[in-house]
Amino acid sequence: MNAPTFFHAPANDAPSESPEVEVVIEVPRGSFLKRGSSGSIDFVSPLPCPFNYGAVPTHLGLEGDLLDALVLGPRLRFGTRTRVKAWGAVTLTDRGMSDDKLICSDRRPSRADIQNVLRFFHFYARCKGLLNLWRRRPGRNACDGWCAATEALARARPLTDAWTHSPVPF
Repeated sequence: MNAPTFFHAPANDAPSESPEVEVVIEVPRGSFLKRGSSGSIDFVSPLPCPFNYGAVPTHLGLEGDLLDALVLGPRLRFGTRTRVKAWGAVTLTDRGMSDDKLICSDRRPSRADIQNVLRFFHFYARCKGLLNLWRRRPGRNACDGWCAATEALARARPLTDAWTHSPVPF
């Protein structure tokens, strides 16, 4: 069995394929508090978040919650709304449910930025797998790699007035 490719260097999206999205920051870079789309604290992490983590408030991801997005760069305050380019996405599987995470920045991410994002999500998937094992929540946990932002946005659904919260308990 081949080892997973942790540092696959994706082909750079053409500028026309790097859409601009609005992201609302739920977890500032360096924060230990993990907040959900409702703004309430989901849990306190033993490790600080290495990126600004949030959501695109106009789209639902594959698991039915707001589409996840991380914003590279300096720390942004909780609740900050920012318009940035989505340069790619990472697909993460948690308990057998796949979900895309847009990778956003004011500038095209470097190879090192992409490697750091992939390294983080591979580590995160392993940690979630152990946590889910302890919680007796079955299903595959893995970082499934990089894809184009346009692919992740095509899999997302526009938010409707009928949506109130994630249907998946975290």
